[in-house]
Amino acid sequence: MNKIIEKVRNYPFSCLVSAIIWIICLIPIPETPLDEVSFIDKWTHFVMYAFLTMTIWGEYAWKTKKSRSFQWKNLLMGGVVCPIIMGGLVELAQAYLTTCRSGDWMDAVCNALGVVIGVVICIPLANWRAIKDRD
Repeated sequence: MNKIIEKVRNYPFSCLVSAIIWIICLIPIPETPLDEVSFIDKWTHFVMYAFLTMTIWGEYAWKTKKSRSFQWKNLLMGGVVCPIIMGGLVELAQAYLTTCRSGDWMDAVCNALGVVIGVVICIPLANWRAIKDRD
């Protein structure tokens, strides 16, 4: 339990973004004119998870800036594997725990693709941090 509290203290914005994604994905969404946009649901999942990944990587870089303890293993686990697992769990929760939403494996794929794009965008930041730590 102490590790969870420590993560929330160290990564408050990432935890907030994760909580918002869970809420958005589990509440009923009213119809909007955007429903007419092709694949809007898939794009939404893609953007949410890209933003979550960039948030995690950014907070990690900021945190390690002060402690000089940048570690790729921690970043890959917390900034790639965990968001992909969360994306799958969200889809399972939509399928089995709600009556207003339905789980969709293509949404899980879009979640994972969003994570991958977020990583691609953030790799230069992480490389810069790793190089700076060596100096």
